[in-house]
Amino acid sequence: MSEIPAKATESEDPSDGAMNQAAEAAAPGDAMWQSSPPGSMYDYIKVASFSISPGGLVDQWSLRAEQLFGVPAARAVGMDPIEAFIDPDLRERGQRKMAEILDGREWTGVVPFRMPDKADGGRGEEGLAEVYVMPTRTAEGDKAAVCIVVDVRTLRTIETDLAASQAIFGQSPFGFLLIDTDLRVRRANERFASIFGGTPDDHRGKGVHDYLPRGEAERVSATLRRVLESGQSITDMHVTGHVPGSEERRHWSVNLYRVRSGSGRPIGIAWLGTDITSRRAAAREAAAARRNLALLNEAGARIGNSLDLETTARELLDVVVPGFCDLATVDLYQGLLTGDETPPGLTDGSAELRRVAFASAVAGVPFAASGEPVEVGAVHHFPFNSPCADALRTARPQAVPPEEGGLVQSTLAVPMVAHDTVVGLAQFARTKGSEPFGDRDRDLAVELAARAAVCIDNARLYRREHERALILQRSLLPPGDPEASGLDIACRYLPGNAATEVGGDWFDVIELPGHRTALVVGDVMGRGLRAAVAMGELRTAVRTLALLDLEPAEVLSALDEIARGLGTPGGVQQATRTARQPRDADLSEVYLATCVYAVYDSVTRRCTFANAGHLPPVLVEPGEPALMLDVPPGMPLGVGGEPFEEVEVELPEGALLALYTDGLVESRDHPLDEGLQAFVGALTDPSRPLEDVCDHVLNTLDTHHGEDDIALLMARVQGLPAESVGDWTLPREPRSVGRAREYARGQLLSWDLEPLVDTTELLVSELVTNALRYGEGEIRLRLLLDRTLVCEVWDSGLVQPRRRRARDTDEGGRGLQLVGLLSAAWGSRRTPRGKTVWFELPLPGGEASLTDPAEALLSLF
Repeated sequence: MSEIPAKATESEDPSDGAMNQAAEAAAPGDAMWQSSPPGSMYDYIKVASFSISPGGLVDQWSLRAEQLFGVPAARAVGMDPIEAFIDPDLRERGQRKMAEILDGREWTGVVPFRMPDKADGGRGEEGLAEVYVMPTRTAEGDKAAVCIVVDVRTLRTIETDLAASQAIFGQSPFGFLLIDTDLRVRRANERFASIFGGTPDDHRGKGVHDYLPRGEAERVSATLRRVLESGQSITDMHVTGHVPGSEERRHWSVNLYRVRSGSGRPIGIAWLGTDITSRRAAAREAAAARRNLALLNEAGARIGNSLDLETTARELLDVVVPGFCDLATVDLYQGLLTGDETPPGLTDGSAELRRVAFASAVAGVPFAASGEPVEVGAVHHFPFNSPCADALRTARPQAVPPEEGGLVQSTLAVPMVAHDTVVGLAQFARTKGSEPFGDRDRDLAVELAARAAVCIDNARLYRREHERALILQRSLLPPGDPEASGLDIACRYLPGNAATEVGGDWFDVIELPGHRTALVVGDVMGRGLRAAVAMGELRTAVRTLALLDLEPAEVLSALDEIARGLGTPGGVQQATRTARQPRDADLSEVYLATCVYAVYDSVTRRCTFANAGHLPPVLVEPGEPALMLDVPPGMPLGVGGEPFEEVEVELPEGALLALYTDGLVESRDHPLDEGLQAFVGALTDPSRPLEDVCDHVLNTLDTHHGEDDIALLMARVQGLPAESVGDWTLPREPRSVGRAREYARGQLLSWDLEPLVDTTELLVSELVTNALRYGEGEIRLRLLLDRTLVCEVWDSGLVQPRRRRARDTDEGGRGLQLVGLLSAAWGSRRTPRGKTVWFELPLPGGEASLTDPAEALLSLF
């Protein structure tokens, strides 16, 4: 009898059918309660029962009453319940209540009691019990009572927890659902209802198909079944759907876990959903920003690596396709590609453009977002009213409407603007299935086009400067195959600055009178165009001084003064005053240069060297190892204050002479001495063709091209044969004039140069006569035959001949005028013992033609 109320209570709870089945299957009596499943709600509530006999005494005492009050049944049965529960001061009132109960009235009250003593011997705590007394009758019809007792404090705790649970469930900012085993909503909270409309009760019985699209609903249903069957929780499952009655797409992060009853039976699934739509949007924005930043970083790394216009345009498309768009083109103004100096394009945006690049991530799809497809390399223009022309005209990006039925759904026409000048147009397109361009995409497209435009404009400026630099280089350096009498020449020039292809190094081969040749190699300290300009001025000065036929040391002395004048505001005109500056003066504005100047005489095979702080020449004689000539180094040009010395060396036939700059032998990776030894060691076979020798040297040495300019001048000695030289000494007497004519006639006839005999006799007669009249000492006549015929007349006088215009009444003064009329060139130079006057005649069969002597004589009168 004691557990009947408890059993009834359990049977009334439809959510715990397993407990009912266990109760019905158990045998009557206390054994049923021993098999009661642990953790039932009555364990938590602490419910006990007992009954009162018609005599007002306890006649049954349940096991739960023993546990709650600590009073065994043997002791409790037969006790007066008033004495068991009621305080002595209240027992009188309790007895009246008991009489009323036995008279058929129910009663509920709270009575104090003492809990069971503690295991350590201490007394138990006092408690409050809520007693529910229900009148009943025995089988004989006597009045009795059944009592149910509940621990008040435990009950209040449960009520508080239940209220808190209701508050948490109802007031949570997250969407809570309790889904039953049929995957239907058993309960929903206010937050869920506020999103999907209605009240929480309106959602009872609904399934996931009522909230999600079919595919998404199937996926979520399968997940719910798996959670229900396996008990495995699901964390942060993303679910996408639409709010009923709206096309707005929403995103949720859902946590799922199985819910069980007190007996452990699964009763459903708890759904905790968080709306992450704004978070997903923010995440997409952040991802897009990171993607755009990565794209810009990639553009910075990949665009502009080449200084070629078309290559730069292709680099832009390599970045944007397919990372930014599916199709893209680049059109540049035709005037930009042809090198026009004026800003390209017309203000109305209809100027001719050339398509220089096209890229597609969709195979076989032409890009015709703005009209007919245009092939790469084709010249075209956009119609005046088209969005593309408008973009070029306004320098602002424009959206191009897609063609109906076409694959392209979104196109941006973005002008390429550099330094406030439109240089072309980039078009970016996305096909159907891709997300259309937004404002962020438009800004990114403008930035990408601007970066490419700057690189393209830089490439245009580079090409213009490059062409100017090449013109400057061609004007500053000798031709690729310079020629010299008695020398086989080969040369190489490698600029250290690949962008301009010019630098401060130079070499030169200058033909001098008497089949002599000046070989020059120099290096202006510094790099780039500034050094190249200084080099050009020094090279021009060297050629001018060489034509004066000065000695090598004199040439370098004059160059030193010129170099010191280059850094002053007055230029070369200040050279003399600059040369007088003290040696410790500030050299920051002085152009410093090193130079080797050598003069080779093909008749004597003797070469005179002068050095201004340059590396020594290298000589390779036949059958001998290469060696560096011992030429006094001197001070660099521009320092001043020190004289230059000369060294004369006789070069054997077939010898190889090498002049070079420090870029060939000096590097950051090895000292200068190692470079010089490597260069000397590379000249192992001077008999090979000179071009092959030059290539062998450059391929063998570790030149580190790009660190410094490199100039290499190599010459193989081929002296003038003895049979090509006529040399006579004449006494200082009048008949030497006739004898000189005879020597000249005989020599020319032996060389089969009969067409030159008359002219040569006439001019030799004039020069020998001048030597007798104005010169001193004996006279020397020398004829040299090589590519031209050279005649030289030597004497010991120091006075240089001066050409003057003779008057009609003068009997003389026309000799040098005649020499100038009949010869290809003439001049005079100083020698260690006097001077030499010479003239040069072209050989018969050449392009130059001789002037008839008779006509020349008549023109003088």
